[in-house]
Amino acid sequence: MSDLEIKNLHVEIEGKEILKGVNLEASKGEVAALMGPNGAGKSSLGYALMGHPNYKVTAGKITFKGEDITKLPPNERAKKGLFLSFQYPSEVPGVSMANFLRTAINSRRDKKPTSTGVDGAQSQQRNSANGGMRNRAQPDLRLGNPMPVGEFIKQLREKMKMLKIDESFMHRYLNEGFSGGEKKRAEILQMAMLKPEMAVLDETDSGLDVDSLKVVAEGINRLLNPETGVLLITHYQRILDYVKPNRVYIMMAGKIAKSGGAELVQQIENKGYESIKVKAQ
Repeated sequence: MSDLEIKNLHVEIEGKEILKGVNLEASKGEVAALMGPNGAGKSSLGYALMGHPNYKVTAGKITFKGEDITKLPPNERAKKGLFLSFQYPSEVPGVSMANFLRTAINSRRDKKPTSTGVDGAQSQQRNSANGGMRNRAQPDLRLGNPMPVGEFIKQLREKMKMLKIDESFMHRYLNEGFSGGEKKRAEILQMAMLKPEMAVLDETDSGLDVDSLKVVAEGINRLLNPETGVLLITHYQRILDYVKPNRVYIMMAGKIAKSGGAELVQQIENKGYESIKVKAQ
């Protein structure tokens, strides 16, 4: 069984059906490539996977790690290990990259009550002195298990260095004034810091020059491991020269027209989507 399973998924937006019975699987430790021309429904699938409220599931289901997540809100899906990078990341003035990332990381960490600081011996002594009814060590009502600042900064610097991102970026407002390449690197940086179990990367190669494409692809390859899988959405073959897919899905007109191995990438490169368009109808 695959970690992510999409079965007969139908999705509509404002009453218009966009996805028309999509079946797709992806697993940790692998790259699944979702290819298709503009307007095929690839980005819509990404939004539906993360539970965007404008994308209404009318039939089918989404299963992640054996659990049906079709009706879960986006934050719960994220906590379970799903991640979506956007094709067009939004600018967020007033929120620095570092603050955004630390807040996102802490929101996913387990919430555990912390002790008031009274050790066992002191607790027993005070308990005895008060008739066994008061001054027991109580859970702190301030629930939380935040990542220590020092650990966070260390990890952030390591990931920024890996992605060749200048350290000044951690103090810049999220995506504000970023070039297209900087925005895409910032998305991969989020993936690196959040360490999802399944990352859905929507048109990560869009608008990148050759050098930026290589850096982003190298970052994806480094982050791929037995505990992290990637669903890579693209309509170009070029990023797949650097990030080798284990399985390939071709989407046409809201359906999976064809699936197979890496040989499909070469077919698209040589013959274009027209070579399989008829099969999607």
